[in-house]
Amino acid sequence: MADNNISPRVTALEERIAYQDETIETLNQTITKQWTQIDKLTRMVEVLTDRLRETEVKAAQGPVAERPPHY
Repeated sequence: MADNNISPRVTALEERIAYQDETIETLNQTITKQWTQIDKLTRMVEVLTDRLRETEVKAAQGPVAERPPHY
């Protein structure tokens, strides 16, 4: 009689583990995609920061004396 009661419990536990394994794999894939995107965005911010610094340096040097196009 005890074996009849254990079998459904074991089956239920196996089903839960299978569902949890699937959930863990889905979460892992999501995290991997997010880290890839974070790395890409971090590199973009670094490039934009460098470009901004270059622009600030050029602006601090003052305007370049160029002849207008009508001369």
